[in-house]
Amino acid sequence: MRRSNPLLPCSFSSIDRGAAIWAGIIAGVLATLAQGVMWWIFIDDILNSLFRDSQLTAALVMGEAVLPPPIRFSPGIMIVAAGIHFVLSIFYGILLAWAIHRQSWEMSLLTGVVFGLAIYALNLYGLTILFPWFTEVRGGITLAAHLVFGITAAGAYQRLARK
Repeated sequence: MRRSNPLLPCSFSSIDRGAAIWAGIIAGVLATLAQGVMWWIFIDDILNSLFRDSQLTAALVMGEAVLPPPIRFSPGIMIVAAGIHFVLSIFYGILLAWAIHRQSWEMSLLTGVVFGLAIYALNLYGLTILFPWFTEVRGGITLAAHLVFGITAAGAYQRLARK
């Protein structure tokens, strides 16, 4: 019989994959909505911010030619950016589910906050080595959106997972 590593939260096969996928999707949607509300309150130019961030994200696969300026609406860019956003949201949802699978509700939410902070640091400081255009969106609103993602993904997974 194979022993599991006591330092790891669980094996990936023991998580509820459906719940993890849905937790990522739910968290991705709610974090985006929260970011939009914060843009509306603090920046007052929600469409400009949305189109800019879509161009920055789509450039990951479409190349630097789609980067602003100018900031513009493009259905193709929006579709590619949304696809990237949800692939990453699902990936991060699965990763977080693995980390919190055996945790209590309270500890899961705390881990979700730390996870949100970690993916903010990874995405906006670590990956800017490869994709320097993301330095433009560092700041409080983006950090808050990542924290919303982490806590929402943790809560959603714990509610949806079959224990």
